[in-house]
Amino acid sequence: MCGIAGYYARGRGPVVAATIRRQCDAILHRGPDSDGVLVDGDFGFGMRRLSIVDLAGSDQPIHSADRRHAIVFNGEIYNYRRLRDELAALGHRFATDGDTEVVLAAWRQWGRDAWARLDGMFAVAIWDRSSRRLTLARDAIGIKPLYYAINGHTLAFGSELKAILALPGMTFDIDSDAVHGYFTFGHMRGPSTIYRQVRMLEPGATLELGAQGSAEHHRYWTARYTHDESRTDAGWIDAFRDTWLATIRDQMLSADVEVGAFLSGGVDSSAVVASMARVSDRPVRTFTIGFDDPRYDESRYAEAVAHHLGCRHRTMRLNADDARTVLPAIQRVYDEPFADPSAVPTWYLSRLAAQDVKVALSGDGGDELFFGYKRHLTERRLGRLPAVVRGAARHAARIPPLPWAGANRRLQRWQKTAAGLGLADGVARFFSKTQITTPELRRRLFAGTALDGRDGPAALSDMARSFCPDPDAISTDPLDQFAMCDLQLNLPGAMLTKVDRASMAHSLEVRVPMLSHRMVSLALAMPGQIKLRGGLGKWPVREAVAPWLPANILDRRKQGFQMPLAEWFADDFGGYVEEMWNDGGLRSSGLLNPDAIDTLFFEHRTGRRDHGRILYAIAIFALWYDRRMP
Repeated sequence: MCGIAGYYARGRGPVVAATIRRQCDAILHRGPDSDGVLVDGDFGFGMRRLSIVDLAGSDQPIHSADRRHAIVFNGEIYNYRRLRDELAALGHRFATDGDTEVVLAAWRQWGRDAWARLDGMFAVAIWDRSSRRLTLARDAIGIKPLYYAINGHTLAFGSELKAILALPGMTFDIDSDAVHGYFTFGHMRGPSTIYRQVRMLEPGATLELGAQGSAEHHRYWTARYTHDESRTDAGWIDAFRDTWLATIRDQMLSADVEVGAFLSGGVDSSAVVASMARVSDRPVRTFTIGFDDPRYDESRYAEAVAHHLGCRHRTMRLNADDARTVLPAIQRVYDEPFADPSAVPTWYLSRLAAQDVKVALSGDGGDELFFGYKRHLTERRLGRLPAVVRGAARHAARIPPLPWAGANRRLQRWQKTAAGLGLADGVARFFSKTQITTPELRRRLFAGTALDGRDGPAALSDMARSFCPDPDAISTDPLDQFAMCDLQLNLPGAMLTKVDRASMAHSLEVRVPMLSHRMVSLALAMPGQIKLRGGLGKWPVREAVAPWLPANILDRRKQGFQMPLAEWFADDFGGYVEEMWNDGGLRSSGLLNPDAIDTLFFEHRTGRRDHGRILYAIAIFALWYDRRMP
């Protein structure tokens, strides 16, 4: 695991090593073990290495035997040993025992077809000295990040935005569309970033740039459903169990350091740890975060799983003071506004795990692939209602606030569900369910600003059509449409971004076995009625691992990595954030309507509405705005 960065001046003068080192120093946390730089006339790239495989070798950049090609690589390839044997049979020779050299040889052998052969997570840059051509590639799901900025003829890239911002002479302007997207979904929706000049390389894509001409984008992988109706229920359970164990074994063996795991006590993390315990010859190290409020605390379930499996377990508990203390640090980690509150416990969880291990496995991806969210069950139950009934239900969104805070929270949850019921298809309803603000609220937030008028009656449908003009091309099943949106939007933009930055801030590599090639292929072939059974999602996952876990641990209601935001914002934490809003530059920036924000704080304090989610987004945006690149 590493951080990579580079700069291609394309005839605008030589690139010096000090420039590349400045980029790499900005992402030192991603790889504190070693570094390496290559400069070649008007091009240079480098890396910071976190040594996981081939600890004594594989320092980067790595060169081909003829010195024509060089590579810097961030990630892990779990099938690299099998690929190495195949390439050796074709005549390739290797000087290291790691995966980076295998990636370079695979690309030299198969060109663009190489990327789809790699089972793992990666962001790659390859330089061709002879043709003066740069190739960038990102893994199919977007587990590892890769940013780039094209400024006239030049191109800069890096694993994080800060590696590009470290370059002198670059100009960065706030992208108003990205601001709107942030206050709609709570994160950047790729390929956009908060800056107009910087983009994310999309998952499953490459970018190639030579000495002349424009950058060429190519997509090497696109998710497609290939439902297999031939298997029985028992066959799907066996298929999941066999594929899952093989995946866990590969990801544990592809490391020359100890591998631990994040453990919440939920289905996916318990499935990870139970499988690790079966393939490991020593106790698994596990880590969890708990809260003092029992409504949000899952630590007792995690501890029950850890005890049952004989793990070496550690728990850390959080409160509002912990969140307040770490909020500025979290904002800096993400470089741009990122409003998922679970970034707070993920940050602390990563710090806890990094004290004992350099690699941890996570259960991320299981909910998205196997229908584990409450929204999947709601869609299955309500999405099949006649359109006229669903349309009528939308009137529930107009019910005014109630006198009781607890009742208001339940009303708000139902209003969010009801508001999307009348939308035409699963893609549009997915956008409705995953927004953190309603169009009505956004009209208040942006009133009188440059974004005024963006949220008309058809706002959600328009956004959905911009992403997917033909939903039925995905599948006629709305739940498949949900899952595809999750795979292509929410996972890379939210979940995987959250975990990557929080973990790499502590020099911890997190692997996501649910998102391996084999597991994704299995999920895309599995019919929806297998995934969602009897009011429970992830049915084959539960059935496959239940014999390995304590009784009833998989039957409880899904909780997720939630925080008591409503309570915190009604107390001192809310006062801290309101002070931040009043004293910072965001209030007078013209990006948001100050009266609307003041009303949000008032409504939350008085219990008229639960605005914890949007107030957290405002807090993060305010911190970012005052520390942003000018």
